[in-house]
Amino acid sequence: MTGFPLRASAETSGEPKKGYILVEIEVTDSVRYRDYMALSLKAVQDFGGRFLVRGGDPKTVEGDRPLSRAVIVEFESFERAQAFYESAQYQRAAAVRRECAVTHYYLLHGA
Repeated sequence: MTGFPLRASAETSGEPKKGYILVEIEVTDSVRYRDYMALSLKAVQDFGGRFLVRGGDPKTVEGDRPLSRAVIVEFESFERAQAFYESAQYQRAAAVRRECAVTHYYLLHGA
């Protein structure tokens, strides 16, 4: 047992489960990255996403993988997060991101 209190998941409480995107980012070209931020912001808004975390200077408390910037975006469902990621609109932004940053990108199911 972990010692963490258990709570009912959205699935068992009848609420729809949220979907999340978590991105670990190392920006390699800050000027070009601004272009990505503008494109991705529009796509997030168009898909009803909401930024929960959007920034740099994270503090690593365990592990040795460096992290200079992290982003967490919440969507109404996992399916909506996936639709956002797979959309032509976001993939145009992602092409820019790939030119100016090294990333680890995750789609997550909410609890």
